Amino acid sequence: MAAYTTTPDYRIPLTVLGVEQARDAGERICQVVSEGGRAAGWKVYFYVSPYERTRSTLREMGRAFPPKRIIGVREECRIREQDFGNFQVEERMKAIKETRERFGRFFFRFPEGESAADVFDRVTSFMESLWRDIDMRRLEQEDNTNVNLVIVSHGLTSRVFLMKWFKWTVDEFERLNNPRNCEIRVMQLGPGGDYSLAIHHQPEELQRWGLSPEMIADQQWRATAVRGSWYDSCPWHLDNFFHHLKDSSEDDESSAAARDACGVAVSESMESCLWSLGVSESMETYPSSSGTPSETSGADILSHPPRCFGSPPRGIYGRYLCVGTPEEAATETVAPSHEHVSD
Repeated sequence: MAAYTTTPDYRIPLTVLGVEQARDAGERICQVVSEGGRAAGWKVYFYVSPYERTRSTLREMGRAFPPKRIIGVREECRIREQDFGNFQVEERMKAIKETRERFGRFFFRFPEGESAADVFDRVTSFMESLWRDIDMRRLEQEDNTNVNLVIVSHGLTSRVFLMKWFKWTVDEFERLNNPRNCEIRVMQLGPGGDYSLAIHHQPEELQRWGLSPEMIADQQWRATAVRGSWYDSCPWHLDNFFHHLKDSSEDDESSAAARDACGVAVSESMESCLWSLGVSESMETYPSSSGTPSETSGADILSHPPRCFGSPPRGIYGRYLCVGTPEEAATETVAPSHEHVSD
């Protein structure tokens, strides 16, 4: 904690051990995205937090990659570390963290700093930009390029990234453990077009990260799921909110008519809201089941169930997305390969 009392968080450098860990992380990520040297035509594009320790981590990681494989680097402020509030006085921070435990880790905002919810908002914005870059094919040099994305970020930021990507709840997020120094987390593209942590990582490892049995089951389903398919066993479908309601008969025509009428009203309301915000009906391009983009109205976009469809919502790009963290400086790296995201 001593360094944080006199040095701004963004200026704290890697230690000697951190440099070694960053180089090792680069070797491991290179092995993942190149499939041990077996993959042909692979490239890598880096996004990096502007903090000194993440920039240093990227420089050391880059030693593992042949220059011809690196097609670009972008410094991205939205994936910086959570702001804990300027200089961090040790005694004051101890009291603040005790208050955070009582208040709730996700929503507690540090004085002069941020909450995890604030980080979620900017990570969401970053993810939309990432999706747009891929949709617009800004990261590809040629049509057959296998581009892998590596995001060099921080511990909490990476957990928030995964939370947003997989639509985890606040309760699920608060059970997650922070990545260890220079640990990477790989989101790998399955044969059906969805990304999963369960392809590269074993269930025991996911459990150590803090994923519940239900979350692990969801990752295992995603490993082979066809993108856009429905997960019948998804426990987040209705039970968390409507478990107290009695089962209704599917043959009850009056209930069905009421539900249909309600659905029409909701759809019209959604469409009106979108138009009032200046958003056109065809504001997004989503992939169809055949893998080709298709126009979807704003109302249809909002009507998609929140979690039980395969992700990502738009297209396919690389094969891997790895997330990791360097040394004591709480830095982290994310590396995707055949992955698709849009802004």
